[in-house]
Amino acid sequence: MDDLERRLIQCFAIVFPDVPDHEIRQADATSFRGWDSLATVTLINVVEEEFQLQIDVEEIGEFLSFPRFLEYLRSR
Repeated sequence: MDDLERRLIQCFAIVFPDVPDHEIRQADATSFRGWDSLATVTLINVVEEEFQLQIDVEEIGEFLSFPRFLEYLRSR
């Protein structure tokens, strides 16, 4: 696990504090308990703050899994 992934796990842990880290890596909106539209917006805000970036509003619908967030961050 690299620093980028570790930081992203911390972001998810802020939004989903009751979920163990090993489960966060498999997280997606369709199967993750408590992941609704409010959680998505909150998570995006936390990620933007942590990584000092801004995610385009038109892209928000694409960020529905931990792997997708990680892929996006690695591509930047």
